[in-house]
Amino acid sequence: MNYAVIYSSRTGNTRLLAETVRESMAEGNCVYFGETSGIDDQVLREAQLVFVGFWTDKGSCDASAAEVLKKMDYKDVFLFGTAGFGGAPAYFDQILSRAEKNLPSTARIAGTYMCQGKMPVAVRERYMKMKEEGNASAQIDSMIENFDRAMSHPDQQDMEKLKETVHESLQKQSE
Repeated sequence: MNYAVIYSSRTGNTRLLAETVRESMAEGNCVYFGETSGIDDQVLREAQLVFVGFWTDKGSCDASAAEVLKKMDYKDVFLFGTAGFGGAPAYFDQILSRAEKNLPSTARIAGTYMCQGKMPVAVRERYMKMKEEGNASAQIDSMIENFDRAMSHPDQQDMEKLKETVHESLQKQSE
């Protein structure tokens, strides 16, 4: 089966997941591996399965990934992404659900995967500034703790879980 791995990555987290997807698949069947900006309609015609990766922006996929998703007519699509906040499956499911809304009604979800990803240091600095300015709420402390937890992600366990999810999805497709 021909496939494409298309991703949008702001900090490198989603690119790391995309590389993991590619390693999980038969390399000879890959018709495209790269960022959303390099995709063309010919690639989309050749791929039966399209892996689309994104970073989370305002609770959904980023705009670049959303534009690619809109082109997935009659494709099997595996969505994957990273979010700085998270760790809770319910939160990840909300993000994936919002991202799916960009797909045409003719597309079929072949699988999904989300994990936490590290954020730029400027985010923690902004939280610390808020705290220093007297916003010493438990919510800000929680945001700082989340930032610190996210610094190690995506980690090896995240990658192994992604590989497992890809293989399970492929098995379901072949049944």
